[in-house]
Amino acid sequence: MIGREDKKDNDLFFTCSLIDYIARKTKNKRLLVIQKLGKHKIEKIYDLADIYHSYQINQVADEFIEQVGIQEGNYDNVIECKYSIPTHWDIGKVYKRLILGVSDVKNIGVIDALFEVYESFICELIDDYNGSFYYENPKYILETFLSGKIEGYCVKQI
Repeated sequence: MIGREDKKDNDLFFTCSLIDYIARKTKNKRLLVIQKLGKHKIEKIYDLADIYHSYQINQVADEFIEQVGIQEGNYDNVIECKYSIPTHWDIGKVYKRLILGVSDVKNIGVIDALFEVYESFICELIDDYNGSFYYENPKYILETFLSGKIEGYCVKQI
């Protein structure tokens, strides 16, 4: 380990940030982005994140958008935000922490945990930038995911 965190944790951070960047750029939900990318491409991004990180993120995003044919959608959680908009890096960090927690608790691989997280109800909460769920304590977000329910939190109907 060189630096403050494990290299693969940083690779996961980049992977999650790229997924968020692609979703914002194409106006699609994160679920559609991971479905279009598929496990093979996400594993490639994760494995080569240290290389991709040396390029501008919009260049990397454009390459994958074109490769898998992600079309522009109509989901835009950024424009709907009435308050300070978290960056794709901010949200990438939230997803990274949650995925690592799920991987650890369930004793599954990081990529399998990534798919579990992005395919779950938790994305609606994290991606609601008018709410504050993405700012919650990482342990609370993990416990919410694992329990499958939200304790004491108001969820906007989508």
